[in-house]
Amino acid sequence: MKRYADLHGDSGVVAYALLPKAIAVEFRSGAVYVYTADSAGPARLARMRRLATSGRGLSTYISRHAHDRYAEVHDDRTQWEAAQASRHPTPKA
Repeated sequence: MKRYADLHGDSGVVAYALLPKAIAVEFRSGAVYVYTADSAGPARLARMRRLATSGRGLSTYISRHAHDRYAEVHDDRTQWEAAQASRHPTPKA
């Protein structure tokens, strides 16, 4: 996860991760929501990715256009990281 720049100073988003076919967004509550092209639509996903990297407008955009269009929700970053690790296990040497 990368810290969200929050250029406006009052975002509900604290961090995000750009995944190959999705974006994971961590909110102030600690919850991590994952949005995909299938769940949110390709145009919404592309917009969320641009807003995340620009550091402005992501929380507002999600609340207005993608609020309930998530593919997954995790209680916190640790739970999200565990889910990521189970999908992409480290090969044993």
